[in-house]
Amino acid sequence: MPGRSRSRVRYWLAALAATLSLACALPQSLPAPTPTPTSMPAPVLTPGEPYPGPFWVNPVGQAATQAAEWRRAGRAADVELVERISLRPQADWPRPDGVELTVRDLTGAAALAGRIPVLVAYNIPHRDCGGLSQGGAADADAYRLWVDAYARGIGERPAVVIVEPDAIAHLVSGCESAPSDERLTLLAYAVERFKQGPATKVYLDAGHSGWITDQSRLEGPLRQAGVAKADGFALNVSAFQTNASSAEYGHRLSDALGGKHFVVDTSRNGNGPYSGTDSWCNPPGRALGTPPTTATGDALIDAYLWIKRPGESDGSCRGGPSAGRWWPQYALELARAAGS
Repeated sequence: MPGRSRSRVRYWLAALAATLSLACALPQSLPAPTPTPTSMPAPVLTPGEPYPGPFWVNPVGQAATQAAEWRRAGRAADVELVERISLRPQADWPRPDGVELTVRDLTGAAALAGRIPVLVAYNIPHRDCGGLSQGGAADADAYRLWVDAYARGIGERPAVVIVEPDAIAHLVSGCESAPSDERLTLLAYAVERFKQGPATKVYLDAGHSGWITDQSRLEGPLRQAGVAKADGFALNVSAFQTNASSAEYGHRLSDALGGKHFVVDTSRNGNGPYSGTDSWCNPPGRALGTPPTTATGDALIDAYLWIKRPGESDGSCRGGPSAGRWWPQYALELARAAGS
């Protein structure tokens, strides 16, 4: 589910406008979580006001574009719903082409706004094991060059990077098209290269609680992929497992990995997983989950993040567009099901 390239001019203008409304200092690391109630109220969303917490809201995106279009059309109720997405921080998934410039624009705009961007590195060879998000770098050498360019784009600016969703879980679940040793070596290269950035937080993807239920199968691959050098691991990316399920799963995996911290994708898990067929692909009846925050109430969970961008399709199933494409009807369903 790749992200989308943006116009450089629009980034800098939007970031400059955001900077004028902020007086906070730029955080150099993720703040320590503070205890919160089990049911956390969503922050009040007001256009033009900064989102609470350290993460950057990219003002240029499909949800924001949709809100503007519906506002012009007088669809006030739909605008209110889609702004539950557009006014909250979401990860950017830079496309492979021109990644250094794209990432420099993203991190530069976030830095001007005094916030931290969340980015996804998603270009491993044999990506998605031939599934609906298939693609990736042509070979190992091309991947290393791409990672180098990505890291140069971040430079010394703050960023959170989620490294290669599904890459390890696919290996463990039997992706025969990807050479295991090569993939794990490339992941370790990516982790180490990104960690050269003095303000870069790195989380290596570890699937989700409904996928690799025997976590002992993940431990060796995660270690070989460099999790010891990462800030932790990421769970539930583009998936629908509940916060409680992810927390329990994450704690067990953390124990096996020497106490590593983790982040959880809560973008669409408000109603938990779907029990029907193809439960991973645009399942009906799902809802937006806990808004992005570092106040997780769990010492091991560094943040709840919206890594999957709500409203972007999982693939051409259930009438959806291709993977990563904006689907306004699904965005409205997610927001509506989440309530206020």
